Amino acid sequence: MSVTLPNPSSALNGGATLANRDLLSWKAGLADTEPAQGFWSAAFVQETLAMTRRLFIQLQRRPSTLVAGIIQPLIWLVLFGALFQNVPAGLFGESSNYGQFLGAGIIVFTAFGGALNAGLPVMFDREFGFLNRFLVAPLASRYSIVVASAIFISVLSLIQTAAILALSAALGAGLPNGPGLLLVLFIVAILVLGVTALSLGLTFALPGHIELIAVIFVANLPLLFSSTALVPLDFMPHWLQLVASLNPLTYAIEPIRYVYLHPDWNLSSIVLQAPFAAIPLGLAVGILVAFCLVALALIQPLLRRRMA
Repeated sequence: MSVTLPNPSSALNGGATLANRDLLSWKAGLADTEPAQGFWSAAFVQETLAMTRRLFIQLQRRPSTLVAGIIQPLIWLVLFGALFQNVPAGLFGESSNYGQFLGAGIIVFTAFGGALNAGLPVMFDREFGFLNRFLVAPLASRYSIVVASAIFISVLSLIQTAAILALSAALGAGLPNGPGLLLVLFIVAILVLGVTALSLGLTFALPGHIELIAVIFVANLPLLFSSTALVPLDFMPHWLQLVASLNPLTYAIEPIRYVYLHPDWNLSSIVLQAPFAAIPLGLAVGILVAFCLVALALIQPLLRRRMA
């Protein structure tokens, strides 16, 4: 019994040709409707929001993290303010009381501490294997992992800042005017972005969370005490004045402190008398922005290599 096989060439020249043309046309239309991939695409925004929502769900399940993050700086503000409430007037510059002087330092140090811890959730994702699942997923850009962490920490820092501002006002420190409040929020956001970038860089550079926590503990207090958070610059010995004048936290603290005390502030107002120069407000904010840009530039090669 013989079986006659169809001629392949006749199949290609017949109905299959139409089917192939329809298939090619359908694929071309599908390519036109696929979402654009990349950093500014709708898919990137969607996945960034989804990862940010995941972090807030984790926070909702562990609200003690947020509660402790709000209560701790308020305790610092109340206790330190009470500790130095009887110092002579004018000892801390133009501030009417130590609580008014301290408020800016507490705002900046709280934002700094929260941003320094930004890498811990990513480190735990890395150790438990969740990060590998993200890296093999068809993401528009893997930088959505980094952006989601930055958004999450920024929102928490702004909540803490609002609580500190409210308590400072209740304790008699007053509030900056409208533009001053916007400047305070901008400074906090820029500082958080830069420090979050460094924290995420450490997350991918260090072997585990033990080492990351050790770096956080080592960096926290020295940076606090080598800034103008607790005392003015002229209280310090000369060598510490030089160190404080190179500390990025100082360039966040002094503009906030100035707008608290001067409703008529402008970008040319002198906010810091450093040993080497008088620093106007605009330059201080510019230095802070430069710090943020340098931090983002430093982690780019590391993130590109680790997330490839």
